[in-house]
Parts: sequence; structure tokens; C-alpha cells
Amino acid sequence: MINQDTIIALATPNGLGAIAVIRISGKESISITESVFKSKSKKLLSNQKSHTVLLGHLINKGHELDEVLITLFKGPNSYTGENTIEISCHGSTYIQKEIINLFIDNGIRIANPGEFTLRAFLNGKMDLNQAEAVADLIASENEGSHKLAMQQMKSGFSDDLKKLRAELLHFSSMIELELDFSQEDVEFVERDEFKKLTNKLKLELNTLINSFQSGNVLKNGISVTIAGKPNAGKSSLLNTLLNDDKAIVSDIPGTTRDSIEDSLVIEGINFRFTDTAGLRETTDYIESKGIEKTISKIKSSKILLYLFDSNDTNIDEINNSLDNFKRDDLSIILVRNKIDLINQNTKLLKDLESTTNIIEIEATDSKSVNLLKTRLIKEVELLNPYTDIIISNSRHYEALIQALRAIEEVNEGLVNSLSGDLLSVDIRRSIKYLAEITGEITNDDILGNIFANFCIGK
Repeated sequence: MINQDTIIALATPNGLGAIAVIRISGKESISITESVFKSKSKKLLSNQKSHTVLLGHLINKGHELDEVLITLFKGPNSYTGENTIEISCHGSTYIQKEIINLFIDNGIRIANPGEFTLRAFLNGKMDLNQAEAVADLIASENEGSHKLAMQQMKSGFSDDLKKLRAELLHFSSMIELELDFSQEDVEFVERDEFKKLTNKLKLELNTLINSFQSGNVLKNGISVTIAGKPNAGKSSLLNTLLNDDKAIVSDIPGTTRDSIEDSLVIEGINFRFTDTAGLRETTDYIESKGIEKTISKIKSSKILLYLFDSNDTNIDEINNSLDNFKRDDLSIILVRNKIDLINQNTKLLKDLESTTNIIEIEATDSKSVNLLKTRLIKEVELLNPYTDIIISNSRHYEALIQALRAIEEVNEGLVNSLSGDLLSVDIRRSIKYLAEITGEITNDDILGNIFANFCIGK
């Protein structure tokens, strides 16, 4: 999976900037850099301690290419575990290109996507879960996804999985030892104690599996569809939420005919809002297509904000609409809009008196809409998410599901007094799936799929 080449890549974004950072890693990184670098202090890189910085010039064919800072990291005390050089140069795209070409001419090759982090994993600097968290940290766009990635980089649930795996390995080895002494009919594993362990494992694996939805929300954002009859104020609400005239607002029913989407971070959580076409019976072909898309968006959402104007609806219309959309995994919030207008439908409000799931707003007033933002945060129901163990990676989720199935089969085997050799097979399966998450067991295909999605310089 990995060779001993020395690699190089731009670690900062492509393009013009005040400075750029170029990263080099590998056995020859120090010696090759020393051959093209002249420090102002006349010091040699190879004689310096790790984690030191030298100022000087890179020399190309006798000419000074740029004045740079060279930061030296000697393996294994580096990100990759190898000798590593970071060059801080001026941010000219020409200078960046020339420096990289200079090192390529001296036998260094361009790194593959994620190759620096791949080397860190293979050299034992981090486990696979932590390596994947590096990519999540780079991609984080809000407080929630950032804290989740940081938690997993600090080991996340890796330590918990390793403890579970160690316990399973102990019992597995004892059961396999029994097989070696099958003629003596000895029992090295107390079956009742093993049942306690499998029940504990089932509980802990279920907890991790159930956290996936919360983790996915923190990582990717929660989808919120704004729906209701035409002229309920859906587009006005979206514009106020985003503080931008994102959607066209008009008194003409059916103005919004296609979905309009944008994101907003509220208290560290990313909400992905969709303004949709008004729900009504129509013979207009284009509008009907927009309504079909509205229904589709609601089906894929986690939260539905159902807007209504009390002067333009009745309880049957609201109930019929909501009955069509109810799902166990969909939170529905009733939003009465246009509370600044005189209410001419006291019957509707009386019918809704027993409903506590109503927010009353004026969609064009930001202070009023702030009440809805507060409600959205409560609806997510993530109580202190940054201290609990949460998973957000679909690969981990699938592996945990498989590990749980294997443990359930072990537990069933214990109940049915299954023989040790058959129990051992299921235990080994569970151990395998847990180890795949942290990378204690892996293969080139898995690593290739993971690191191919990294940026080049990481």
C-alpha cells in the first residue's frame, strides 16, 4: 500500500496568497532539502534538533528562488512518523510551482491524495478512525461538526472499541483453548459470565449505533422543509431566516414553483432549509410538478415547518395535510404566521388550543423568527453532544451493525448451549468488524477508498 518514496505537496489552498506551505515527507526529505537550502545562520538542517525553524534561501541552479522558513520534524516525532519538512514561502503561484518542480527534479514525487495521513496511520501515529476524523475536521463548516471531528481525533470512541475487542479476544482465546482440551471435557469460560459480557456489548453497540443519527446531524446538517398553502409566508420566512432576499415574495398564489435551498448555522448546528411550492389542488402543469417536489422534500426531511395563516385555512385542511406527512422520524412544527394581522378565524385557534406544538410568528420580523430558531435547537434534541460518544461515519455505522449481529448470534448460541467451535466463529466475526473501524484489521481497498477523498496536501 505504501512505498518508501519521499513525497511533496502544497499544504495550503491553490492560488495566490501572502504565504504558502509546502510539505515534504520521507527518508530523503532532510538531505534533499539541505542540498537546495542555504540558511542565513550557515547551519545545516541535518545537525538541527526536531521541531526547529531556519530562515534562508532555496537555491535553484545558483540562483535564489525565494526566502523561506524551513520547519524541521524528525521522525518518529512528526505528523507522518517520518522525517518531514515544511517550507513556508511567499504565496506567489509561480514561486509555489518552481519550488515543487525544484524538489521533483531532485528525486521527490508528488504525493497522492491523503498520502501524508495514510503514512501517519501506517506508521502508528493514529488509528483509522482518527485518520478519517482529519478529513472531517478539514471539511467542518460549523461548531457542531468541528467539535465532533476534534473529539474523534482525540481518540473518540476508538478506546472504547479497543476495550470491547480486548474483552472479546480474551473470551475467544479461552473458548479456543477449550477446543484444544476437548478430550478432557474442561471448561475455561464461565458461560454465565460470558452472557453478561455479550449483553453488555449489545447495550454499548446499540448506544453507538443509535448515536449515528445525532452524529450525522452534527456532521452534515439537519434538513428542514418549509411547507404550507400558497401565500402562507414560506418564502418570507426563508428570507428572514437567512437575512437575504433568497426567495421571490409575491401576493400571487403559486409564485414559488421550485424548491429553494440554503443553509444556516444556529448555535453551532447546521440547518438546511428548503422553501417549497404551496400545497394546493392545481391544473397548472408546472405548479403541479413543484408540488410533487415539495412532497418529495418533506419525505426526505427531518423537520417540517408547516406554515399557516389562520385567516386562510381551517382545522381539517391542516390535519389532512399533516396526516399525509406523519413519520416516526419526522418532527412537525406548526407555525402560525401573520400574527400581526387581525384574526378573523377564532374557531381555528380554538380548535388548535390543545396543540402545544405551535409557534406563532410574523415571518418578516427577525425578532419573532428568533423564537422559531430557539424551537429548532430544542427539536434537534442533542443534549450535551460533545461529551458523549457519537459516531458520524457511515463506514463505522455499517461495521457496528455487523458486529452487533455477530454478538447477537453469540448470545443466542450461549442460550442454546452451542458448542465452543461454533461460538468461536461468531466471536471472531464480531472482533473483525470492531477492528475494521480502528484499522487493526484492514485492506488496501478500504484504505484506498478512504484516503482517495482527502486533499493532496493532507
